[in-house]
Amino acid sequence: MIVSPLPVGPRGPLRVMIADDSYLIREGLAQLLALAPQVQVVGRFAEPQALLAAIAADPPDVAMVDVRMPPSFTDEGLRAAEELKHTHTQVGVIVLSQHGNAQSAARLLAGGAAGCGYLLKDRIHDLEHLLSAIEAVAAGECRIDPQLIDSLVAGRRQRSTTSLENLTPRQREILAAIAAGQSNLAISRRFDVTQGAVEKHVNEIFSRLGIANDDSVSRRVLATLLFLADEPRP
Repeated sequence: MIVSPLPVGPRGPLRVMIADDSYLIREGLAQLLALAPQVQVVGRFAEPQALLAAIAADPPDVAMVDVRMPPSFTDEGLRAAEELKHTHTQVGVIVLSQHGNAQSAARLLAGGAAGCGYLLKDRIHDLEHLLSAIEAVAAGECRIDPQLIDSLVAGRRQRSTTSLENLTPRQREILAAIAAGQSNLAISRRFDVTQGAVEKHVNEIFSRLGIANDDSVSRRVLATLLFLADEPRP
């Protein structure tokens, strides 16, 4: 596959690290990305702790990590991604999954959607799709596989009689801030209103989107996913 090269910025290509216990996946991704001059793979790792140590020593622009990695092959990669969101907020994080797991995507977004990606492995052979995700998360945007978004919001949409079209312009602005991971305090400072006013707006947003108080998942995460689903997809 030949992809037209994008301009390489003045600071050079985006530096990417890859962590996957599968040698074929690691090398396949590295060889695929080698076709794009705007990206440089600077590390390949078979387990998440090695990735975290390398990032601590020399942070890349983007880290790509498989959900299930040694030693238990359950959620080690996802936990590494969650840790990176707290310790290295400047590093974009893309989680790779063999199977669509809506709850894993919700966990990744729980602390905010900015600089996060969640891609299915059956689509990462598409270089343009992969580059779009890498460039987006490096710029602080979010890229979640459409299949996962559909899975997460389908049931809520079926039970809801409202949609984002029912939100006021100010409510849409506040929802965008929620999707960026901002707290009510940060939102109140941004719009120069009280926290109480923000809380009223947030509760009204949840109500208009048909998101009931459910202990199984954060209402802010579901609202974020609805917002992302309504945004134009790459």
